[in-house]
Amino acid sequence: MLQQVKSHILTLLILSLVFFTANASAEVGQLTNSQLKQLLAEGVPIIDIRRAEEWRSTGVVEGSHLMTFFDARGRYNMDKWLAELDKVAKKDEKFILICRSGNRTGQVSNFLDKKLGYKQVYHLQRGINNWIKAGDKIVPVK
Repeated sequence: MLQQVKSHILTLLILSLVFFTANASAEVGQLTNSQLKQLLAEGVPIIDIRRAEEWRSTGVVEGSHLMTFFDARGRYNMDKWLAELDKVAKKDEKFILICRSGNRTGQVSNFLDKKLGYKQVYHLQRGINNWIKAGDKIVPVK
């Protein structure tokens, strides 16, 4: 009988931990172009994590904060990047990440959520390529 009670208590503790951990997780979401437009209209900051040559090649979403995450060799400086991010958005504030195709921003947003506890991270589904393909507005970068 005592063993069954212990087992039930342990089960409840595990379920509680799973429930609260899941609810404490960030809101990481892929955005459609129309959802991105809505969040931008609300003043949510957008951060373009591509490299400078990519910005110059395609242009950027107007109002983007240009903050390269991965260099051409796939390396990054997390401390430096997070210091720049902190100037734009805090852990409990909404912000949007954008890259070329959505792959890099998917990786970065999941890392910010799972490892660093950011609360409301979004990224554009299929990235700037899809934005441009849909005919949405971009601005040049010099």
